[in-house]
Amino acid sequence: MHSLDKIKVIEKVDRARMRDVLAQLPQHIGQAFCLGREFSLSPNFGGVKNIVFCGMGGSAIGAEIVSSYLRKEINTPLNVNRDYSLPGFVDKESLVILLSYSGNTEETLSAYKEARNRQAKIIILTSGGRLADLAKKEARPCLLIPAGFPPRGALAFLSLPVLALFSQMRLIEDKEKEVQETSSLLERLKRESLGIDVRTQSNPAKRLALRLFDNFCVIYAGAEHLSGVVTRFRGQLAENSKMLSSSHLLPEMNHNEIVGWRHPRKLLKRFVALLLRDREDHPQVKKRLEISKEILQKEGAGVEEVWSKGEGLLARTFSLIYTGDFTSFYLAVLNKEDPTPVKRIDYLKRRLKEWK
Repeated sequence: MHSLDKIKVIEKVDRARMRDVLAQLPQHIGQAFCLGREFSLSPNFGGVKNIVFCGMGGSAIGAEIVSSYLRKEINTPLNVNRDYSLPGFVDKESLVILLSYSGNTEETLSAYKEARNRQAKIIILTSGGRLADLAKKEARPCLLIPAGFPPRGALAFLSLPVLALFSQMRLIEDKEKEVQETSSLLERLKRESLGIDVRTQSNPAKRLALRLFDNFCVIYAGAEHLSGVVTRFRGQLAENSKMLSSSHLLPEMNHNEIVGWRHPRKLLKRFVALLLRDREDHPQVKKRLEISKEILQKEGAGVEEVWSKGEGLLARTFSLIYTGDFTSFYLAVLNKEDPTPVKRIDYLKRRLKEWK
């Protein structure tokens, strides 16, 4: 029996119980969408000319996933802003959606003040903190989401409500059927293939973790609708597994990075290219992925592929996310790292507070 199939081994490493957080994602999908549906927006939020999401880290990734998912559907320009300041085009006809799970993210608080000064329309998603206090004080729409999770564990609550709000604003069609499919698919994947009770031989996330263990992972995917998934996968490897990785999107990767797969020669054999794939990838991207795979294998690098599952794009997107989440969890176990704590981030925050 492999160590990843021994519950006691997992429990010994996963002291803060990230496994419980992962297990709740299927039910979070439906709950989060309902939160957005039950939130009543003023008619004043119609007719915006652009939408800017502001957030950092685990709070921002939900916005990037939404933007990737809606890329071909929504006519209103979407921008994900991970910074203290706003883009120059933001004005009173813009909608600024601020996402901060804690409500205390300094970059997001800074962006809030700027959005207020530019008289932009503002919506806040948070579990509390200073943002919630400001929303109450200044009568801003504030969708309160459940507290008690690490921000990356609240992904559904930082993404699905936005789909419901956009539907309310008549920017997109209602997504109830896609949400239901997504929740059901993730529950089945957890039970039949990804969960900790599924043995390694039948568990693609455990097998992928073993392949990536003690190697450097480079994540690739098509840019059309998987860019958010790529960012999520890389972030989960960093925060859960405590390991570095890199990522790029096709076709752009074929115009620069592909040439770099030559040196350092001694290290290339420790590199694994992870190709995230979807049946609706652009036809040319499908060809490029196949050719790129040949090139990388000739250079001695490992290549692994993960294909999306499900019918609708939302379900397919979250199937890749869920596979990445579980893979990063199993890698944390292999690395003997508790997946929940993010000590470097905590240290940075303390030092910034001390820096007067």
